[in-house]
Amino acid sequence: MKQSWKPGTMIYPLPAVLVSCGSTPQSRNLITVAWTGTVCTNPAMCYISVRPERYSYEIIKREMQFTINLTTADMARAVDWCGVKSGRDYDKWRETKLTPVEGVAVNSPYIEESPLSIECKVKEIIPLGSHHMFLAEVVNVLADEKYLDAQTGAFDLGRAGLINYSHGAYYMQGEKIGKFGWTVQKKKKK
Repeated sequence: MKQSWKPGTMIYPLPAVLVSCGSTPQSRNLITVAWTGTVCTNPAMCYISVRPERYSYEIIKREMQFTINLTTADMARAVDWCGVKSGRDYDKWRETKLTPVEGVAVNSPYIEESPLSIECKVKEIIPLGSHHMFLAEVVNVLADEKYLDAQTGAFDLGRAGLINYSHGAYYMQGEKIGKFGWTVQKKKKK
């Protein structure tokens, strides 16, 4: 039997990402975001949802661009710290010892230590209540070469040690149990 609960955000797990923003060394900031995801394939689009009172909100709103940086277990302390401290009070780059690198297709930096960085340009800001959604087009993806498969050239995120956020806690990504289409894939004859 299932219980009825009040409406809430129970779609877990989510990626725990660091969003980098700011076009100058003085305006650069990092914000931890779990409300993020893909919304369209063609054109490639994604979103982040940010509370308007957050320091990064005004930077992203003014510059209309940001970079989503996937995070790893090695980055977990920085992810959590950036989620509880404000860029109004701290230089998060210096405090976390993460390395900002000039963006390729946007003026926002990306994080060198991130295995995958997604450069985005905001198309629309949608006020939703506690959070505003920044709907954005993906304009460039930066993949760390050390996660490329030597035979296929495909990116292997499974090797990156990505972390997820679930109901107030951080977790390592789980074990692979299948791949897209594996339930209907024809078996090879021996």
